[in-house]
Amino acid sequence: MKLSQKSKSINPAITLALTSKAIEMIKDGVDVINFSSGEPDFETPDYIKKAGIDAIENLSLYSDSDGLKELREAIAKKLLKENNLKYSYNQIIVCHGAKQALNNAFFAILDEGDEVIIPAPYWTSYPEIVKNCGGKPVFIYTQKEDCFKVTTQMLESALTPKTKAIIINTPNNPTGMVYTEEELSQIANFAVENDLFVISDELYEKLIYSNKIKHTSIASLGKEIYDRTIIINGFSKCYAMSGWRIGYTASNKKIAKVMSNIQNHTTSSVNVIAQRAALEALTSSNPILEDILYEFKKRRDYISQQISDIPMLSSLRPKGAFYQFIDVSKLFGHKVDDIIIEDSEDVAKILLDKYRVCVVPCNMFGYKKYIRLSYTTNMQNIVEGINRIEQFVKQNF
Repeated sequence: MKLSQKSKSINPAITLALTSKAIEMIKDGVDVINFSSGEPDFETPDYIKKAGIDAIENLSLYSDSDGLKELREAIAKKLLKENNLKYSYNQIIVCHGAKQALNNAFFAILDEGDEVIIPAPYWTSYPEIVKNCGGKPVFIYTQKEDCFKVTTQMLESALTPKTKAIIINTPNNPTGMVYTEEELSQIANFAVENDLFVISDELYEKLIYSNKIKHTSIASLGKEIYDRTIIINGFSKCYAMSGWRIGYTASNKKIAKVMSNIQNHTTSSVNVIAQRAALEALTSSNPILEDILYEFKKRRDYISQQISDIPMLSSLRPKGAFYQFIDVSKLFGHKVDDIIIEDSEDVAKILLDKYRVCVVPCNMFGYKKYIRLSYTTNMQNIVEGINRIEQFVKQNF
């Protein structure tokens, strides 16, 4: 039997693989500090759980394929109030997490061979989803000096007659950088001038650590860019609902109709139990986000300071999300036991095998000189994990 060439081109998700390995080691009694997970370490709040339990008991039938009307109306109200974006409920598609939202979006806009500009570093699933939908990823390698943000000059250099879309992710995974309104305005003008779609991943929008920095949705910067933008968002990061698998898209009506057809013939609706819980998360006034922000900021401040004090490592302080993006390139070329370090995967392997610290090598984020630490674990683990990383550096270099 012969498998499809397209399926063979899809790379595994290294973050999930590393997390699984670390979890198995922990189950076997190994003392591993896990910095790989991309989900908050907070329990879903009880009031959200209760809405799910109530749905199991009373409201567990199918919803519309696009999602419960009242949930889509609540999302539309949220987008208007928080993002200055006017959508009707039938422009919202509730999906099985942000990954399905991205799959729906790219399936809707891409023909075979269309190119999608992806600024690096990028979330590992972007290029795989683009390939799966028939597109071709085109990478732009941003620089630390620019805070890892793409410029219009970089976009211009990547533009070809086959370019169909640009991905923007702010706040960014893995760098934690946040685009300003001015920077997004320049990207928006470029997209409009060159007849491009924008896929705007805003999953971490509420996780910003300074009142002086605000999240701006690129779709809010004028009618022309509004019509070209597909917003990707969800509930996993900001409401501690990762296991509930609720994401959504917001777009113009024409795109929404196409994505509705796609979802109707793939998964149909998200389970209504999770949808009812998401509706409660959106409409309740409980301050879960304040607690999450406070704790993540405390962890970020500690990690950023400690990493800056470790020789041969360097990093920018994240402005949002919950990741520390660390340059380990000064370790390259050195030998640790029988391993000559050539890239971040070697660093990650040594840290896990010898120091029992699980980090994410950023080769599959487009940057082999970096590792990513997720601060979705408690302060006790963070202190111990950073101590082990410091031991690794000081004992071997």
